Amino acid sequence: MRKIETSQAVPRRYRLLGLLVGVAVVATVAGASSRSAQAVLPALPNTIQQWNKIAENTVVGSGAFQGEGEIYMSYASLAVYNAVVAIQGGSEPYGPAIAAPAGASVDAAVVEAAYRTLSTYFPSSCNPANAACMALGASLLTDYNLAMAAIPTGPAKASGSAVGLAAAKSIVALRTGDGRLTPIGTTSSFETRDPGKGVWRLTPPMFLVPQTPWLGSVQPFLLKSPGQFHPEPPIPLSSREWVRQFNEVKSYGGATSAVRTSDQTATAWFYTANVIRQFNIAARDLATARALDTRDTARLLAMVNTVSADALMSVLNAKYRFLFWRPVTAIAGAGVCPSQPSAVTADGYGPVPGFDDGNAATVEDPCWRPLVTTPNHPEYPAAHGTNTSAMAEVFAEFLGTDQIDLDIRGFDAAGPAGNFNAVHHFDTAAQLREEVIGARLWGGIHYRRSSEVGVHLGQKVAHFGLNHAFKTTG
Repeated sequence: MRKIETSQAVPRRYRLLGLLVGVAVVATVAGASSRSAQAVLPALPNTIQQWNKIAENTVVGSGAFQGEGEIYMSYASLAVYNAVVAIQGGSEPYGPAIAAPAGASVDAAVVEAAYRTLSTYFPSSCNPANAACMALGASLLTDYNLAMAAIPTGPAKASGSAVGLAAAKSIVALRTGDGRLTPIGTTSSFETRDPGKGVWRLTPPMFLVPQTPWLGSVQPFLLKSPGQFHPEPPIPLSSREWVRQFNEVKSYGGATSAVRTSDQTATAWFYTANVIRQFNIAARDLATARALDTRDTARLLAMVNTVSADALMSVLNAKYRFLFWRPVTAIAGAGVCPSQPSAVTADGYGPVPGFDDGNAATVEDPCWRPLVTTPNHPEYPAAHGTNTSAMAEVFAEFLGTDQIDLDIRGFDAAGPAGNFNAVHHFDTAAQLREEVIGARLWGGIHYRRSSEVGVHLGQKVAHFGLNHAFKTTG
């Protein structure tokens, strides 16, 4: 059974391990005398987890969209993974193998690999007008100086640092020209469809520009192409199944739904958490709870981020091909709501006021709005369904069982913005997949079938990727 804990709840085993881990190393960074406060590395068990958290903070702090951000997370996690494998062995490297002398410091290699990779892209990938993103370079240097100062000087540190630098340079070279666009947050053109019923258009309340269409054309990390597992088309609007899907999300996903339960509402909000943070936290928690060694921690984090990146590339590739409309567009229809602004606007993707679905068995409601704000990209298939299912497969394949016994943290609507105070426990990978399907329906942003198709897509992406990378060698 899945159990839910909220409002600052953290599983007991994590609280106990947190006490054993202790506090972070605190020191003044060399060369940072202008800072009045002391710099602190994340309070995590080891260097790999610390730099995973630093990477997470850097990528999320840059303002990168979640799929876009997973590209940068993958760069850093792969460099760290390759550096660890070069020194310790036990797993196949990603790309060319890196030579490492005997006795090289793993900690120095991890710090160097993560820092050199991240500093290659931040702040150079930022929009100069984004002050928070532009400040990331100085923050990374502070963390680097602090981490390196804690490693004893000597041949082991020097050789480890060289291994880490080589790992970073290798990943940067491998991924040069992979299709990533800058500055961070950039939209792009895509092939549109003629305006009509079923066709996606910008959604309220902000009618934001399309989110990262280019992501669906980036060279994946593990797949052959982002369209390798292309799903079947959406169901016809003339079908009985469309009527059922329309009515279900209309009833359960509305902001003022009378049939959605409080638990369903809380679960819908749970999955509005940033997925970069959500699944990197889950991976670090798993590594701590199961006392994973250095190599397996680096391997798990590389698996999580590269599979997530490929899953989100795959689903964006499909979304911008099918260009299927969101529930708020389909349900609000072409009518005018007297109590709030229209659900459609002059966005260039269709006329105002718009189209209805042409099916006499559906009843539009111009005042209908979803519980959760609709993301600014097409509906089909569901990105969260795809990514969450891919992560379920990562954890299952890493652990060698569908009985994942895993806690995942998410957003608690009763807490502050951006919190991860809610904790859901999943005995099996299937429970995680089932919950995300319901969550996006209850949030009013996906039809059930879109999440079901996404779940299937994510599982295939992950299974293929993990059968072609990160294999253990002894």
